Amino acid sequence: MDSFIQTHEAMIRLGFFLGVFALMATWEVVAPRRERMLTRLQRWSSNLGLVVLNTVLLRLLFPAAAVGMALYVNSVGWGLLNALAWPFWLEILLALLVLDLAIWVQHVLFHAVPALWRLHRVHHADLDYDLTTGARFHPIEIILSMLIKFAVIAALGPPVVAVILFEVILNAMAMFNHANIALPAQVDRVLRWLVVTPDMHRVHHSIEDDETNSNFGFNLSWWDRLLGTYRAQPRAGQQGMTIGIRQHREPQRVDRLDGMLLLPFVGQVTDYAINRRQWADASGTPEATAASQKGTVSGASGQANAGA
Repeated sequence: MDSFIQTHEAMIRLGFFLGVFALMATWEVVAPRRERMLTRLQRWSSNLGLVVLNTVLLRLLFPAAAVGMALYVNSVGWGLLNALAWPFWLEILLALLVLDLAIWVQHVLFHAVPALWRLHRVHHADLDYDLTTGARFHPIEIILSMLIKFAVIAALGPPVVAVILFEVILNAMAMFNHANIALPAQVDRVLRWLVVTPDMHRVHHSIEDDETNSNFGFNLSWWDRLLGTYRAQPRAGQQGMTIGIRQHREPQRVDRLDGMLLLPFVGQVTDYAINRRQWADASGTPEATAASQKGTVSGASGQANAGA
């Protein structure tokens, strides 16, 4: 079974990717949430080009990927779960939870450390928000993410099937919660108690710093709720919010493949991105005093939580 999984893991993941991609792309046409700023041709050629580049790079550097690491860890008996005689189903469930929490922590770190934020802002600089945004990451970030995943797998010792399930779920959910799709409000309200919905994660792609530094989850919404980073809605609303990064608004730079590859090396990041809590007032000027900021935070928090 392990040999079969290792041999066909890439095809399994590709099959699910293509199926979910087709479903989300069709849904975006039938029931879009927001109007596009740019055409699909302008953005998809670059975003999907980055996906192809990252896939080739990972296969060259890590031919067996995370599944291969799980196979090796289990063969040598590394990790917590290999030291415990727990039921197989419980090990799978625990592995899925721990891997998801690890991705959440990693995401926070990529916002908190300036050097990592340089890489991660390639994902955030997209001027539109659709299913291809969910796979738009700089190659260096992809490599670092894989190394972090390797470390978690080595420490945890998860079953191989759990790693495959997690990779498939993570990939599918990234396309779902980045999709430009309109869910009925009641459905969204119920779903987001368990998983991250498009409206929930779209807040994370707001141009406003305090909104960007919320809703870090990709799969489960629990971590943001439990750890204090949950925000129900953007202040400007789903239709009125601006997507992207304030300092990078040029389509020729942020929505072209060459521009995305160079973006981490452009400009300065002088502080911890996650600590920037200011946002622009109606005039477009960042609010000047801590007192006014504190008052707005209180009001915004009440307004955001009202949508939960």
